[in-house]
Amino acid sequence: MKLNVHERGSGDKVALLIHGGMADHRTWHAVEGRLVDRGYHVIAPDLRGHGLSGRGAYRTDLLADDLVETLPAGADIAIGHSLGGLSLALAAERLKPKRAVYSDPGFRLGGLSPEALDFMRAMVEQATPESVRTANPRWSEADTAAEVAGFSLFDPAFLESVATFDRAYLPASPAVPSLVQLADPSLTIDSSTAELLRERGFDITVVAGTGHCIHRDDLDGFIGSLEDWL
Repeated sequence: MKLNVHERGSGDKVALLIHGGMADHRTWHAVEGRLVDRGYHVIAPDLRGHGLSGRGAYRTDLLADDLVETLPAGADIAIGHSLGGLSLALAAERLKPKRAVYSDPGFRLGGLSPEALDFMRAMVEQATPESVRTANPRWSEADTAAEVAGFSLFDPAFLESVATFDRAYLPASPAVPSLVQLADPSLTIDSSTAELLRERGFDITVVAGTGHCIHRDDLDGFIGSLEDWL
């Protein structure tokens, strides 16, 4: 499936930004600005079932196939958050970015409990600017607006499929030089899994004091942890 794509900047370097579940490309607005200032052309798709992209079957292999069909190969850097990290990992061998960053990646999303999925469903259905601000007091007003807008376009049927995702999936090795950037504490990667990823050849960094959406909790910390990768 060809995805809806947002682009910004005219630099010579290319950055791919792949959002997490229930969001869309707008989650990256502040990161985009920092990358454009550093000479990047930013390309940010909406995953299937999200934003203005199409709906359809929801499987991890199709999420990866969509990225390969939509995005250019050989980008200077590709960054995937949560579900976007999972999708990027599955597509990295074919997309072949020079570097990949997995931000609190959802490698084992299939392990989410029914209670967690119910909570996520309610969060989307009942979201207001006030509820998002209360849950995320460190976010900017633009971040809050982007979250509410993303929720409004998200296909709730996507959550019905998450339980079918491979709960055991973890990349066997990095397809390209790769950094796993973790929140503190990580929502998705526990300490033993982080150590296993390190043993498999991934670099690991932790952005202190952040929640799952590192780039919105602490933009400076997010960018600062990537200084050697940008």
